[in-house]
Amino acid sequence: MRDSADTGRDAGFLVDHLEPVLTDAVRDIGASAGLLYLLPPGEQVLWLALVSGVPKGLAAPWARVSLESPTPVADATRHERLVWLANREDMARRYPRLGIVMPYEFMVAAAPLTGRRQVWGSLVLLWPVWRPPQLSEHERDTITGFCRRASAIVDRAADGGRPVRAPDEPRVLAAEPSPSDPAQAPAALAFTQRLPMGCCALDPDGRLTLVNPAATALLDAGTATLIGRRPWEVLLWLPGSVFEDRYMAAELSRQPTSFTAVRPPDTPLLFRLYPGPGGISVVISHAPARAPAAAGRPAAAPADRQVAPPGVEAAPDGPAAPPIEQQAAPPAEQAVPPLEPQAAPPAEQAAGTPLYLLTRLAVALAEAAGVRDVAELAADQIVPGFGPQGMALMTIEGGRERILSSRGYSTEFLSRFHGAPVTEGYPGAHAARNAECLFFPSFADYQRAFPRVLRYGSRNAWAFLPLITSGRPIGALILSYDQPRAFSVPERAVLTSLAGLVAQALGRARLYDANHDLARTLQTGLLPRALPRIPGLETAARYLPAGQAGIGGDFYDVIRGDGLATAVIGDVQGHNTTAAALMGQVRTAVHAHASTSAPPGDVLARTNRLIADLDPGLFTSCLIAHLDLPRHRVRLASAGHPPPLIRHPDGRTDIVRLPPGLLLGIEPATEYSTTEIPLPPGAVLALYTDGLVEVPGIDIDRTTDDLARRLAHARPRDLEHLADALVPAVEPPASRHDDIALLLIRPHPDGR
Repeated sequence: MRDSADTGRDAGFLVDHLEPVLTDAVRDIGASAGLLYLLPPGEQVLWLALVSGVPKGLAAPWARVSLESPTPVADATRHERLVWLANREDMARRYPRLGIVMPYEFMVAAAPLTGRRQVWGSLVLLWPVWRPPQLSEHERDTITGFCRRASAIVDRAADGGRPVRAPDEPRVLAAEPSPSDPAQAPAALAFTQRLPMGCCALDPDGRLTLVNPAATALLDAGTATLIGRRPWEVLLWLPGSVFEDRYMAAELSRQPTSFTAVRPPDTPLLFRLYPGPGGISVVISHAPARAPAAAGRPAAAPADRQVAPPGVEAAPDGPAAPPIEQQAAPPAEQAVPPLEPQAAPPAEQAAGTPLYLLTRLAVALAEAAGVRDVAELAADQIVPGFGPQGMALMTIEGGRERILSSRGYSTEFLSRFHGAPVTEGYPGAHAARNAECLFFPSFADYQRAFPRVLRYGSRNAWAFLPLITSGRPIGALILSYDQPRAFSVPERAVLTSLAGLVAQALGRARLYDANHDLARTLQTGLLPRALPRIPGLETAARYLPAGQAGIGGDFYDVIRGDGLATAVIGDVQGHNTTAAALMGQVRTAVHAHASTSAPPGDVLARTNRLIADLDPGLFTSCLIAHLDLPRHRVRLASAGHPPPLIRHPDGRTDIVRLPPGLLLGIEPATEYSTTEIPLPPGAVLALYTDGLVEVPGIDIDRTTDDLARRLAHARPRDLEHLADALVPAVEPPASRHDDIALLLIRPHPDGR
């Protein structure tokens, strides 16, 4: 956990200096919105530091983005290049999961903040689709200039000894207000009161800020009921998902849109949304009678058709307003400035629309692997998106409670529950064991149901939601709020769905962890615990499995002989238990044949015949080095393995090009040749697997040359330091797509 006081001070200083950069970038480039992400040193998560032109609710689920996630901001940061998405089709093709969550028409540019020390994050800019489909050279140069400006600020902060940190909550910048005459406000309000059609105003968070009398009559609801609420939360007959979707579309694409809904029992209403500075204007009118539709469901009119331009209004019960023609690029004076974010009322902190948030959570959870990943990702999504002040994810294991992740609670408070026996006197355990959702709108309700319950701080509302997978409760999701909360029927349904998504992800993650632990146990048992101590020979090894799985098929070994030693390294295709098992078989076979002092080529041929007979369906690369220490020679043979490197005592480094040979397991009758070269005392022989040199999009000969240069320029005091110097070049670990094994060997002149 990051220290909140220190983080707040350091992050506040940095964000203060970066705020003008984002403001200027959004204004000068003509973007509708901007987001600035920071990547603190050593972290694999991008933190959203600044937001402009997007309400906090829509940005909340993207407050933390894994550096390995399939998103434009992660790609821009990781690959240090500008990412441009010209339309929805680009989004769906290149980032299909993101396209599911954000199926709206807008353009995106993400550009890295490349500093002197590292990439500090990325700048993300959004435009409506009416701008040209490609960035001009001037626009690209302008974006690059702002990124350099932001990077220089972070560089100076780092050089000055300030830790580079992002705030725990992003700062939302207010848009510049549109010019207006305050004297006209009363007249404008009176004007809306006299209009025969319904007029409403939504703030950027989707809450009603103005409702005229015609709208209250059409909606059959009072002004007091509507003001400060989201329409789909208070008008239960509205097709909530459609209204949310249209609100999101208007907010992000800055284009007018519409939908039709039936107010019970049979009154069709046409809703037209017009996005603009600081929110969305909604015009409500009677829609023409159509085919009968169920109350609360959309009528036959398509929800995404374009609506009439301002000033074109159909009379009540008259024909529908004619559609507006979509403009490719409106005049500059019609460009929509960024929205002005407004804070949600304290009693209701849910930051975004439920449909959007649930979809975003479902897509994010699909990317999580193990239980720990699911628990932390759920916490990162639920707290900023759904707005509780406290969250705890609890499971029941062996009759005891286990807190997997939490937000908004102290460690001391949670320690009273973590590891405690499950008792019915605690609501979380009650919800889990009985598969029952518990909602407490106030502390009085909470205390009546559970008189001896512990209260954290001044929390005033709670939801205890069971986590059920395969029909069996496994724990509970606990949400708490500072203010009393009514927990309406729609909200209870959303929170129940939320718990269902988390439970399903936890069920998958438990199976993943079980398989992962089995494979790791198998793999750990097969790899050497330590390399043997051989007089006159210094050795060092590194093994890093790929990605999140932590399972691989790479292997290495050093086998002691009489005045001789044999080193072997190999790579079995795959990253699963099958690969790990085959790795053990290959290593055992090589060990057995190498003990006979057979030439390396013969050892490979015998091992190949054994693997071919097993027919595992996987292929293996392998390289064997037979070291003759008294003669200062080494004999080498390769089965399709990357070439070894030799660093001579004077620092000169060569790539030893061997006859490649077929991979093991392809052709039983394959013969492998042996090559003998000098290995003088003080020279370093480097054997490695292709994970150390394979980089997508870069020729492997080039990366192998780079590895040879790093070996040549290293100052190997001992091989352990040298191994550390070679391996970090492939960091961060999460970016590895293949296992890495490295084996370094150096004979000493004095035989020690």
